[in-house]
Amino acid sequence: MTTVPGGGLRPRVSEPPGYHSQKADHLSRLNKIEGQVRGVARMVDEDRYCIDVLTQIGAVTRALQEVALGLLDDHARNCLLTAARSDPEEADTKLDELALAMRRLTRM
Repeated sequence: MTTVPGGGLRPRVSEPPGYHSQKADHLSRLNKIEGQVRGVARMVDEDRYCIDVLTQIGAVTRALQEVALGLLDDHARNCLLTAARSDPEEADTKLDELALAMRRLTRM
């Protein structure tokens, strides 16, 4: 493992990410979220009512949280489980990554 800025860890080997099988779904959701963010910017540009803008920001935030939870699930079911089956030391590293990611997400 290599530590990267911000306290993240990256695998030394080049493997498909744990979300590989869900990549198209995650990208589709992220593209929709991108459209929602543009819509929020348009609302601000058009001087829309504050509560309406805040409602849309809440929707964007929840949508991003759902993507993040999906990625956490993918990591646990793929990266962590694969490591647990093959290398206990690597499993500990993957568990540490998962815990760090969860801490980051709970700051949202």
